[in-house]
Amino acid sequence: MKVLLIDDERLARNELRRLLAAHADIEIAGEAKDVPDAEEKISALRPELIFLDVQMPGGDGFSLLEKLEPPLPLVIFTTAYDEFAVKAFEFNALDYLLKPVDPNRLVAALEKLRLRPAGGGAPVAAGRLSDEDKVFVREGDRCWFVPVKNIRLLESEGNYTRVHFDDQKPQLFRSLTAMEERLDAKAFFRANRKQVINLAWVDGIEPWFSGGLLVRLKGGLKVELSRRQAQEFREQMSL
Repeated sequence: MKVLLIDDERLARNELRRLLAAHADIEIAGEAKDVPDAEEKISALRPELIFLDVQMPGGDGFSLLEKLEPPLPLVIFTTAYDEFAVKAFEFNALDYLLKPVDPNRLVAALEKLRLRPAGGGAPVAAGRLSDEDKVFVREGDRCWFVPVKNIRLLESEGNYTRVHFDDQKPQLFRSLTAMEERLDAKAFFRANRKQVINLAWVDGIEPWFSGGLLVRLKGGLKVELSRRQAQEFREQMSL
């Protein structure tokens, strides 16, 4: 597991490096001292996991994650302040460690990491869903049994995901990443950090700003593909 340490305090990075030395499956690929440095290192090193401080020069850890293009690395926050915990998990953080980092808490966080299947994703018992499968969806007192092929768009809203199908769009208490892991990657495409589209519902595509694409879905919804995702879309969909 390739890891990047992101913290403006050199002593904190050194201590984390010392604690991680006891874990043979962790490779520390590099360190970053602020948000601009972290952006550059993530782009160059492609770490699978980042240990991320919240408060740093040049922007906080949350602003860094908002700037990154998917696929995002796994994140373990490390901070001296516990008031950011709720917001951290809105970003699907793997864990949230208070400084000074307790070695036992670090072990527990890494165990969560090791429980994830190869290639990332949350531990799951169920397999991927096909177009012919149906899923149970519930919001409050309302329930639906929805064919997967009818789901045209999924949108992240913090720890929640809004699912668009037919004329409904209930909000479910489950992260977009967790839902995406159940979907067929050949049928569903991550358009950007907050949206996943069903390719069967694409009705039109046009060039968009900064090398991106604007995708029109049947029913009128429009979704922007970032430049990076637009390139991946072209590569995946071209002959």
